[in-house]
Amino acid sequence: MRHGMFQTVLFGMALSWLLCGAVAKADSCTDIAGLHLQNTVIQSATMVPAGTPEAIMPNLPPRDLHLPRYCKVEGSIHERIGADKQHYATRFEVRLPDNWNGKFLFQGGGGLDGVVRPAIGFTGFGTPTALTRGYAVASTDAGHEGMANSIFGKEQKARLDYAYAAIDDVTRVSKELMAQYYGKPAAHSYFDGCSNGGRQAMMAAQRFPLEFDGIVAGDPGFRLSHAAIGEAWDTETFDSIAPVDKDGHPILSAAFSQADLDLVSKAVLEKCDALDGLKDGEINNVSACRFDPEVLTCKPAQTSGCLKAKQVKALKKAFGGAHNSTGERLYASWPYDAGIASMGWRMWKLGTSPTAKSNALNVMLGAPALRDYFVHPYISGFDPEHPNFDAIDGEVEQTSIINDPTSTDYGTFAARGGRMILYEGMSDPVFSANDIIDYYKRFIRDSGGLEQAQSVARLFLVPGMTHCGQGPATDQFDALTALERWVEDGEAPAKIQATGRAFPGRSRPLCPFPAYAAYVGSGNSEDAASFVCKAPSE
Repeated sequence: MRHGMFQTVLFGMALSWLLCGAVAKADSCTDIAGLHLQNTVIQSATMVPAGTPEAIMPNLPPRDLHLPRYCKVEGSIHERIGADKQHYATRFEVRLPDNWNGKFLFQGGGGLDGVVRPAIGFTGFGTPTALTRGYAVASTDAGHEGMANSIFGKEQKARLDYAYAAIDDVTRVSKELMAQYYGKPAAHSYFDGCSNGGRQAMMAAQRFPLEFDGIVAGDPGFRLSHAAIGEAWDTETFDSIAPVDKDGHPILSAAFSQADLDLVSKAVLEKCDALDGLKDGEINNVSACRFDPEVLTCKPAQTSGCLKAKQVKALKKAFGGAHNSTGERLYASWPYDAGIASMGWRMWKLGTSPTAKSNALNVMLGAPALRDYFVHPYISGFDPEHPNFDAIDGEVEQTSIINDPTSTDYGTFAARGGRMILYEGMSDPVFSANDIIDYYKRFIRDSGGLEQAQSVARLFLVPGMTHCGQGPATDQFDALTALERWVEDGEAPAKIQATGRAFPGRSRPLCPFPAYAAYVGSGNSEDAASFVCKAPSE
C-alpha cells in the first residue's frame, strides 16, 4: 500500500514538473528576470514600447526602425574569472516581440565581437529587420568585452567561446526563454550574419546541425585565420611602395591615390563589363574576366593616366594572394572588380590617414587580432604587420582548427531540411570572393555534383559590392525571405532580386553560382526582367 502510494506521489510530481516546469508561460516580461536557467544570470527584462528608436550598431545614433513592442532580456552565461585573472562571461540579448511570428533568428556578430549588438535582426540594407517582421532575435558578445579587445586570445575558454561555443550557449538559453515567454517553442530557427557573423553562420550549420533550419552567411570569414595573413601580406606589399614621412615611415594611404584606383576600376570595366552582354558598370560574368594591370604601366615620358611600374608590381603581388618563399599559398588570390575605387575597399586596404599612423582596418583591427588571437601560442615581440611568411601558416594552425568552418559536411543539417544561402561581394577587400568560390567548388565536388550541392546551399556573388554592402553594386536584397521560402515552402531561390543606392532605379537578379546575370539583348536595361541567369558554358 505504502509502496503504491509512494509511486503515485512520484508520478504526480513528475507530471506536475512536465506540465508546469517545462513549458510554463511566463506571466509577463518582468517575470523573465526571475527565471533560473543553467549557468545563466538574467540581469534585466523590460518592455520596450513600439516605435522606440534604435541603432543598427553600437556607437551609431538611434533612428526609427519601425520596431514593434517587445520584451528585452539581457543576461550572461558562464560568468567566471579566467586563467588570466580577468572577468569573462558570454553576454547576450534576446528581444521577444508581441507580434511574434513563431520564429527565432540568431543575429551574427562582427569583427572580434566583444559587444552585444542591438538584437534587431539586421538583414541587409533596405530590408526590414527580423524584429520588425515578428522574429524573436538574439545577439551576443561571443564571450568577452571590448570591440577592439584582442587580448582575450590568450585565454583558452574565451578563445573557444569566440570561435564557436557562444553560439550553442546563447541558442540554448534563447530557446528556453522563448518557450517560457510564449508557452511554446519556435516553429523555425534561423541564423543570419555577415563578416564574422557569416563565419558564425557557417559554424552554426557545421557544428550545431540540429539547432537551425536556415542559414544566411554573408561575406563569411570562413578562413579567418588565413585571411588575417592576407591582411598582413597586403599591408606589407603596399607599405613597400608608399611614400615615407620625414622619419622614413611609410604613409600607407598614399600608396595609391584616388585617381590611381579610379584608373584601375575603369580599366577593369573596359575589359570585363560587356562580358555579360551589357556595359552597365557591373561585371556579372566574373569567371570570364581576365585582367592584367600591366596594361596601365606608364610608358616612357608618360606622367598621367597610368600607374608607376612599382604600383603595378604591388597590385599584382597583392591580388595574387599571400604565399611563402616556396610559392605555397597562404591565402586566396583576389578578383579584379569595379569596387576597387570605392571607399569601402580603401578603408580596409589603405585607409585615409595622411600620416604614417594608419587608420586602415587591416592595420587597426587585423594586425592586433593576428598577434593576439590567430597566432597561438602567443609569441612575445611578434610583428603582425611584418610576419615571417615562411612560419606563419604553422603559427595560426591551432586557431584555424577551432575557428575556421572549412568543412563541406552538412549531412545532418541537410537531412533534417536545413538550407543555406551564402553571398559574397566581388569587391570585398577583407575576405576574398575567390576563396568562397573555391570553397563552393569543393562543396560541389564533395556533394556529388552541382544539383546535389544546390539542394542544400547556394552561393550568390554580388558584383561591385565591398564588405557586407556598399560599392558600385546592387547591394540591397532580401536573403532572409528567400531562405524562408526555401525552408518552409520548398521553393529554392533560382534568383534573388537586388537594387542599390549606387544605381538609382536599377534592379538586377543575383544568380546562384556558377550562373550569372546575362542581359537578354532587349528590353529595359535597368530592369531585372531583362536579364536571365546563365551558366558560364552557355
